[in-house]
Amino acid sequence: MIMELATRSQRFSELHRAIPDISKRMLTQTLRNLERDGLITRHVFPTNPPSVEYRLAPLGQSLLEPMAALIDWADRRYPDIHAARLRFDGVSGDVPR
Repeated sequence: MIMELATRSQRFSELHRAIPDISKRMLTQTLRNLERDGLITRHVFPTNPPSVEYRLAPLGQSLLEPMAALIDWADRRYPDIHAARLRFDGVSGDVPR
């Protein structure tokens, strides 16, 4: 969600389309939690019907650099992560528990 809002404000429907397999209920809960934590802001525009956009607050913007580093790490280490999952799931014949 943070990365979806990194470049621009978005409406609920845009976020729902951009994030695969998230229910409207879970998206609503997540947005409320992020707003409560000060990571995003919710802007209501006085239109009929009301229009709402979500954008990163300064605190949320401060997460972008560490999140980008984590995403980069996960991309580089994906083969190791995938191998660990296979071992855990027992596909390689070894079931560490």
